[in-house]
Amino acid sequence: VQRRDLIRQLTFSVLPTHQAAMEPVITTDALTMHFRRCDALTAVDLEIQPGTVFALLGENGAGKTTMIRILTGFQRPTSGTCTVCGVNPLSDPQGVRRQIGYVSDAPALYDWMSVAQIGGFTASFYGPSFLPNYEAAITRYDIRPEQKIRHLSKGQRAKVALSLSLAHDPSLLILDEPTSGLDPKVRRSFLESMIDRAATGRTVFLSSHQINEVERVADTIAILHRGRIRLHGPLSEIRESIHEVVIDTDDPLRAIAPPPEPAEVLTEDTSGRSRQLFVRHLSPEMIQDLRDTPGVTDVRTRVATLEEIFVACTTEMQPA
Repeated sequence: VQRRDLIRQLTFSVLPTHQAAMEPVITTDALTMHFRRCDALTAVDLEIQPGTVFALLGENGAGKTTMIRILTGFQRPTSGTCTVCGVNPLSDPQGVRRQIGYVSDAPALYDWMSVAQIGGFTASFYGPSFLPNYEAAITRYDIRPEQKIRHLSKGQRAKVALSLSLAHDPSLLILDEPTSGLDPKVRRSFLESMIDRAATGRTVFLSSHQINEVERVADTIAILHRGRIRLHGPLSEIRESIHEVVIDTDDPLRAIAPPPEPAEVLTEDTSGRSRQLFVRHLSPEMIQDLRDTPGVTDVRTRVATLEEIFVACTTEMQPA
């Protein structure tokens, strides 16, 4: 986290002053995807700024991969619009793909090729700097060029896919569960390199359910649950705005009114005489009002962790 914040401070001091005024790299407006038995996405609105590491958090089946398929032009949404690097992926999918790098959770590589051959094949679609960049990347990952793709481990295949996606130095890198299969040392190095990319003005779109990884590198997040965006904004602001509140009462059946607006109760759980809430936009005055409520014996609060926020946003509220 300290590394990320330091790089951010240095970046803003050296980037051109017009950087903040640049258009968003990704925008979605009421993006909706309906399948026969499933609403994969419902009215998703997002803006992702250049020079950021954006993380899309969600459970398996939340709609993350569907959104990526739409952004990269492989899936036409039921309704809504989106742009990627100023291009509409519905009308010009190739225009989008020329400007991005993409790694899926299970990258498709030609098994009969060697590591060197797949680099040479892919280099034919890009400029002269692609192959030297690719060769340098696989050397850093300690992968032999003569190895056949079919003989690589899952982690090695992921490293080759990452090397291919970065070799043309894309302005936007889209990663769908990118660290799956990587050992801890390589995973950490890779994640730190994403911070470095954002510091140069490039953008990283990271789809993951690995909370610890996201918290280490992302500066902006969105939490997707059942196709809907539950939270979206700078990670630091989201964390500061959500608190765990534990209310002790003298009677387990005593009704306690929730904090009024603009406070938002994300989830609530009762155990005996204690009631646990995760609340957004809780003010000191609201906390004092809870303490003054008849029957309340104690109120404890603290800032929630990102993991707790994620669980609160992806847990269905039980009817009272």
